[in-house]
Amino acid sequence: MTLITSARFRALSIISITVIVVLLFLSSAVQATGQVTETTNYRIKPGDSLWGIAQIHGPDNADTRRIVAAIEKLNQIDGGRIQAGQVIEIPVSSS
Repeated sequence: MTLITSARFRALSIISITVIVVLLFLSSAVQATGQVTETTNYRIKPGDSLWGIAQIHGPDNADTRRIVAAIEKLNQIDGGRIQAGQVIEIPVSSS
């Protein structure tokens, strides 16, 4: 009798953990797919980097790598090369 109860407990534990992991994954996937509906212009200043711009202008708790990638794609920037005085578009996500 103890063997059956132990096996059921293990099975329920595995199922519970799996459900929790899937729910967490889906929750983060929904947050990460915020649609870009508009942009704002930003003039590059001396010393600016895409990383710094993304950290300052991106949404709170957003993955900075994704914001940098979105800025590069939107502005067709290759390798993160930007110059002072250049005007770029920065995506604004709608949540």
